[in-house]
Amino acid sequence: MDREDLNSCRTLALVTDPQFAQLSRKYLQREGVLNRRYRVQRRPDGTVVLPVVGLLEQQLTHLKESIPAGGTCALMWIQNPVRSKAAQVHLPSQKLRDALRNLVLDHGATWSEELERDLPSSWQRHGDLVLLREDSFRAALWGEMGPKVWETMAGALGAQRVAKRGRVQSDLFRTPTVTLLLGQDGWVEHVDNGIRYTFDVTRCMLSPGNITEKLRIASFQCAGEVVVDLYAGIGYFTLPYLVHAQAAFVHACEWNPHAVEALEKTLKLNGVQDRCRVHQGDNRKTSQNSLSIELPVDSLPLCFPVGPDLQLELRDVCHRVNLGLIPTAEEGWPIACKVLRKDTGGVLHIHQNVESFSVKAFQPGQREWRQLLPPQVPPPGQEDQALHVDHSSPQDAGKSIPDVDPRCEWQRWAEATGAHIRTLLQELDSKPWRTNILHIECVKSYAPHVHHLVLDLECRPLS
Repeated sequence: MDREDLNSCRTLALVTDPQFAQLSRKYLQREGVLNRRYRVQRRPDGTVVLPVVGLLEQQLTHLKESIPAGGTCALMWIQNPVRSKAAQVHLPSQKLRDALRNLVLDHGATWSEELERDLPSSWQRHGDLVLLREDSFRAALWGEMGPKVWETMAGALGAQRVAKRGRVQSDLFRTPTVTLLLGQDGWVEHVDNGIRYTFDVTRCMLSPGNITEKLRIASFQCAGEVVVDLYAGIGYFTLPYLVHAQAAFVHACEWNPHAVEALEKTLKLNGVQDRCRVHQGDNRKTSQNSLSIELPVDSLPLCFPVGPDLQLELRDVCHRVNLGLIPTAEEGWPIACKVLRKDTGGVLHIHQNVESFSVKAFQPGQREWRQLLPPQVPPPGQEDQALHVDHSSPQDAGKSIPDVDPRCEWQRWAEATGAHIRTLLQELDSKPWRTNILHIECVKSYAPHVHHLVLDLECRPLS
């Protein structure tokens, strides 16, 4: 039987005499057909109505048989049912559904299951802006109704602006396709772990899936250290290094002009602009040999090599390099080795998507990992050792057991990467180096049998 009439404010209910109300209520509850969205009500004639949903014919027959002859037990539609106290506490999705349903009815159209399914089940909230998923509001009726849809939605959710996400463009910047449906601009502010980020949702993206890595960086002890963030974006990792890890200085490299604009605003918003320099451009070109940057001498940490012309070279300057690019940051490995301090070395935080369904996961330099590993046990001090893997279970665990434990593949990738980095450093410095695997962090499952990993690789000159 119909659970509720979609085009008017009425619902189906069981009507019975007061002396049978408790009996009927217990039965309906036990069968799971009592509609808790509405209150049990007494009618002017003294009978009681109990709202129901999905009541079957045989259930109604059973109830009638349990009530003495002459007693009332029937179904009826009740107009304007009173909502229960629990139902009056609306979830945002319920408020949205009710508001849009009323809008459709006022428009003279019919509310249907198709429209119901077309509503978003979730959305992103950035201040007063609601960002919708691309798989919502696809029905033609929404377009026919025009801006009233978005005004109604904003009112129901307590927002001022509404935007809808599309597919990410295949350009070099991976620019989001976001349409602003209500409002004048897409600039928003997002607070994450005490850090205020600002960006234009129509130009840049926020990656909520990387929150665990941002929290991990925030726990680092970087006082007195200089950090180079080779793929800074809007400052996902740059800001945790500055605000929480207390890095002395961060060089943030980014080639997307829209992300650079957002990053510079975010630095000022958090009051750390004096401890960060943003380098706009392709770091593969600007850092290939060295990069000269004009800086006021009083803003430079003491460890910076400063020449008579007050220029700073972005080479041999940092204690840490963050390579936060997926699916791979391999093109940045040579640059990371160049900017790392040659007297003390430092730590590289290397992001990568690693396949784990076979022994042939991502191959650095398009070569088999085992070709990168020494054929025999390396000399003492050069081995990649002290592996610490985050043992949290991958999200696809239990679906199908892979041929090889994912953590084994992660270790092979880490060892191969360490060997590759060690070779780069020795070629660059003409001196022996050692690399040491400090930790492997599994940030998230990126796809079936593919995990976003971060390798913390310690690099030290042997001399």
